[in-house]
Amino acid sequence: MGNRLTAIATRTGDDGSTGLGDGTRTGKDAARVAALGDVDELNSAIGVLLAEGLEADLAGELLAVQHDLFDLGGELSIPGHTLLKTEQLARLDRALAQRNAELAPLREFILPGGTRPAALAHVARAVCRRAERSVVALGRDEAVSATARQYLNRLSDLLFVLARTINARAGTGDVLWRSTRVAGDGDTGGVLPG
Repeated sequence: MGNRLTAIATRTGDDGSTGLGDGTRTGKDAARVAALGDVDELNSAIGVLLAEGLEADLAGELLAVQHDLFDLGGELSIPGHTLLKTEQLARLDRALAQRNAELAPLREFILPGGTRPAALAHVARAVCRRAERSVVALGRDEAVSATARQYLNRLSDLLFVLARTINARAGTGDVLWRSTRVAGDGDTGGVLPG
């Protein structure tokens, strides 16, 4: 990477445009910039989750994801460029299979919640889904790698499973959604033991 930021406030974006990695400029409301912003927000949401002091194996997986998302941002910042590798997607698949094997089968819908770190994993999952939608929307008009789309799709699955893993390890279990409730009965939903 030849160009490093030496000044944060360049004022070049005051006109509503921003520079891409290839030196071209585009509107800050362009689909490519929206996708970049959503991936950046996702990386930030994962950073907040990591600040919760997760167990080392989970923290290691998420730190690797943050690096992958930086690669994805670089890829999106240069039209036609590819940085994200199929090996990074394969690592997500392995982590997903490993974490799923630790959990009881899911028989009900669950609510985002339980412990604070699990709730933050669900927030990151929701941001990931938005980032995926943005990348898919960009791909309608411009070339986007299949790996980029697949990575975000798989990552949202992993974040869901990590939320369940965090709750299970804390002994909290999943917060079950109940389709029938009586108003005012004080019920907060069932909890599926971890």
